[in-house]
Amino acid sequence: MKEKKVYSNLINQLKEEAGQLFLVIDPPNQSPEQAAKMSKIAEEAGAKAIAVGGSLGAQGKSLDDTLIAIKDKCAIPTILFPGNIATLSNIADAVYFMSMLNSNDPYYISGAQVASSFPIKKMDLEVIPTSYIIVEPGRAVGFMGRAQLIPRNLPYLAAANALAGQYMGSKLAILESGGGAEKPVSKEMIIATKSSIDIPLLIAGGVRTPAFAFDCISSGADIIHVGSAIEKTNGNGSVAKSKLQKMCQSVKRGAKAKQ
Repeated sequence: MKEKKVYSNLINQLKEEAGQLFLVIDPPNQSPEQAAKMSKIAEEAGAKAIAVGGSLGAQGKSLDDTLIAIKDKCAIPTILFPGNIATLSNIADAVYFMSMLNSNDPYYISGAQVASSFPIKKMDLEVIPTSYIIVEPGRAVGFMGRAQLIPRNLPYLAAANALAGQYMGSKLAILESGGGAEKPVSKEMIIATKSSIDIPLLIAGGVRTPAFAFDCISSGADIIHVGSAIEKTNGNGSVAKSKLQKMCQSVKRGAKAKQ
């Protein structure tokens, strides 16, 4: 049996540091060796976990090889960020067990969860029940998940979705603008959502700059995902290191600003 302490450790860490950064690794977009290199740089910069997955193609041998390479270099947890039921591996430490609450397709609300439940149990993965809420522009994940996108100018709709998810048992809420979005959800949406829920709030998609990282955390978010901004360094370790260090510093400043 695996020791299932990823979520409890996260909660304890948030009591000490009111803001965290997770690096997102999408296996089809880089080799396992490159993923491990970026993950190690992220760990040294102050990242608290590596989220592994993507909207398309993160599965099978590519996924396993990437996880093996990351875990060989890093001590921080690996959390699966599944785009479909094939994005599962017993090599990871935990999985976001996500329900896309604003999907128009029942498959993404509960069907995929039923289909993956037994495989996850057999893999002995720690499960983190997660409300996954897609906000404009949504990009690939919005298209693939057939999401009824939350309008950026209606923060209360995101808050209502996140609160409903909490009431249904979620332990984490993610507001997702889509990988490669120009900017994350608005500060107003983060404030409205965080003030409505008692579970950690994670902002994904569009967190491209240290300024965005600061805005997200200082507005109330607990965690940010950073992925495309590091992928675009094209394997340049020194550039990635500089970006991640600045991002992590902004997260720390944002956490102090909201205390």
